Amino acid sequence: MYRKSGLAVVIVSAVLLGSGAMSLRQSAIDHSRIQGYMGSSALIRVQVTTDPHQSDPRVFGSNLAPASYSFLGSALAVGQTKLEFRLRVPIRVISQDSNMGLLLPGQIFIARGNLELSNEARGAALFLVRSEVVITSTPSRWARTLGSIRTHLRDLSPKNDAGSLIPGMVLGDTSQQSSQFRIAMRRCGLTHLTAVSGANFAIISLFVLWCMQWIIRTLKWRILLTAIALSGFIALVRPSPSVLRAAAMASVVLFARAVGERSSPLPALGFAIAAVVIGDPWQARDPGFALSVLATAGLLLLAPRISTWLSRFLPSAIAAALSPPMAAVVMCAPILVALSGYIGPMTVIANLLVAPVVAPITVLGFIAALASPIFPPLATILLFFAEFPAWWIASVAHWAARFPVVTFTTDLVGFILALSVLIGLIAAFMTSKKLLICSIALLLLLTWFGRWPGGDWQIANCDVGQGDSLAINLGHHRAILIDSGPDPVLVDRCLSQLGVREVSLLVLTHFHADHVEGLSGVLNHRKIRQVWISNNSDPQLESDRVKQLLGPVATNVVVRGMQTQVNSARGLIQLRVLWPNASLGSFDVLPGDGSAINNSSIALLITAPDFTLFAAGDVEPAVQSEIRDAIGKVDIYKVSHHGSLYQDEGMLERLSPAVSIISVGAGNTYGHPAPQTLALLARLPSAIYRTDISGAIAITARAHHLKVRVSNSGAWWQKVRLG
Repeated sequence: MYRKSGLAVVIVSAVLLGSGAMSLRQSAIDHSRIQGYMGSSALIRVQVTTDPHQSDPRVFGSNLAPASYSFLGSALAVGQTKLEFRLRVPIRVISQDSNMGLLLPGQIFIARGNLELSNEARGAALFLVRSEVVITSTPSRWARTLGSIRTHLRDLSPKNDAGSLIPGMVLGDTSQQSSQFRIAMRRCGLTHLTAVSGANFAIISLFVLWCMQWIIRTLKWRILLTAIALSGFIALVRPSPSVLRAAAMASVVLFARAVGERSSPLPALGFAIAAVVIGDPWQARDPGFALSVLATAGLLLLAPRISTWLSRFLPSAIAAALSPPMAAVVMCAPILVALSGYIGPMTVIANLLVAPVVAPITVLGFIAALASPIFPPLATILLFFAEFPAWWIASVAHWAARFPVVTFTTDLVGFILALSVLIGLIAAFMTSKKLLICSIALLLLLTWFGRWPGGDWQIANCDVGQGDSLAINLGHHRAILIDSGPDPVLVDRCLSQLGVREVSLLVLTHFHADHVEGLSGVLNHRKIRQVWISNNSDPQLESDRVKQLLGPVATNVVVRGMQTQVNSARGLIQLRVLWPNASLGSFDVLPGDGSAINNSSIALLITAPDFTLFAAGDVEPAVQSEIRDAIGKVDIYKVSHHGSLYQDEGMLERLSPAVSIISVGAGNTYGHPAPQTLALLARLPSAIYRTDISGAIAITARAHHLKVRVSNSGAWWQKVRLG
């Protein structure tokens, strides 16, 4: 009775302390002087808090924005024309100035830029630098030393997926990893290897303690020096949420060992959570911190039980190896689903396969990092040997990422559904082993039948955000692809889900970034046999990038009247080019991002044995009215220009599609799709599917009806009748 009362008092006190600390800090941010400059230009003195991270170039609408640097800083002074008010509030800084990449934590600079509201709770503002940056301080010797270690290790590591993995596993530095590799690691559940956590601290601690035994005989002194070494390690890898949690827990365990008390992991974890949240209340809202805590709790609570149960059927060594990744995945599943919308059953197997090589990479990489600024040849040799086990992890990641995943929605519904499955599995485990086996078998069965696109498909519109990418299945892992979208990672993942290994024909309707910037993802481990492009090469930057990426691939400029036939598993597919004309015309400029380029898009009428499809890039009413007499009723219409307001009503009436596909990004700032366009399609009537709501869309044509399946809901095929 007294124990329960004491526990309740502790919990209530912790909640009050944490919420009080967060409220005070949030109130200070909300009432800081910097709030008076929101939405305007200001001059700010900033002290760098975290390492500047260079983001990949991003597509905004039809344009490609250059790469920028992003980091957290502390605003020290602010003013309109001069620095008038002193303050100290956290802000997020974004700049395209290349000098930003050279800054180290602790340095101070002055710059002018715009202040906007920040989505980060811990940040008072988002500071978009618009002027030249004036650096007013040099980094400390400590910061230079740590920065030198990180830079040298990054520069000496091999320039491939395996090499980029080593700085990530040792120091949490993932800046050299490609977008495709990062998505593969995340899809198969191996991202935690590059988020420095308790496992890294345990490996480094054991290694340092082992080295200390040859120098210092007293255990307490060895542990004290190990704690000092780990403090330096924290500074080296930077205090991310998982690092702070792992460091707090490791300090408790080391202290208990030093004073001769028997350490208990659960109180240590509880102390770590409390220490981190009190020190930085916003960590409580960080998904990385939550995943780190849940994974550790899984190792402490579930892993022993799972190991005991598995040992009844498997050798004890295999059971012990399987139980940690299984426990971590089970505990983290609800949050993983809420963040990504899917969870991969191959996660456990992938973690099991890479487990034996994690420690060698960490130890070799750690020694190489310390040696890299002093004796680079030694670091190069150590990295050479570390590359072999790193190559194994990279290979496992790419292999496991190809398998289907269980798809949920990325919101509260997905979280609750995953949590319900987790509770059901734990209940089955605690009550009946046969029930548990049946539950797991049912889950795997649902994974197979609930996957997207769900076996046979003929047309698939990928969810690539605010852009276009549509595939037509030719069978035998071949497809026709119309546009490649704005994001290489998204289109690569979609084509992998579709099983496409060869693009027999790639049609790039026009050279706006939201239609072609994902080309590198299409080229990832795939062959492209032939490419069709428009006769308008504007914007020149994008068309030059496309030509450079394609290299020797055959490229043909197509114009109105051209046609061809392509063999597919179901028969011949005919493609007829309805636009553009051989000579570029002039059109009225409508509001938006370039009517001349939009109206040079390739418009295709595709006729297959089972369906007809019309896709016309971003053509606007001037062109739509000119080609409407060349078309008739179709089964499927890929709506032009992401469903914008600019549609020719006469063309839509002639098409009268059974299904209309709108490829559009959620929350876009263009108002796509326009309510008027949706109302017009609904009156035809046409079944409307949007990627911002439904996700990726797969269609199969069968005996006078179309079957449609979307990825966001995991729903079964929906039937749409033709004619």
